[in-house]
Amino acid sequence: MKIEEVIIGPVLTEKATNLAAGKIYMFNVHKNSTKQKVKNALEKLYQVKIEKISVITRKGKKRRTGQRMVTKTLPSKKIVYVKVTEGKIDLFPQL
Repeated sequence: MKIEEVIIGPVLTEKATNLAAGKIYMFNVHKNSTKQKVKNALEKLYQVKIEKISVITRKGKKRRTGQRMVTKTLPSKKIVYVKVTEGKIDLFPQL
């Protein structure tokens, strides 16, 4: 897989910005990517040294939409927490 296929994008939420102060960053990744693929892609893309990677898969929520209130399921997401030892990723605003 190419780097563009592994990493979808950073997660920019209040929780993510608070974690960025401790050099822990959150990224949305492709559902078939592994820890090793994510590590290689991030080290190549941002020139950082990664210590630890944690992976969380969030199941898609069920929503009732439309006039008939039909139940639809939103897609699942795979989120990666990355702890950086050397270097810095400048996508996140620092407090």
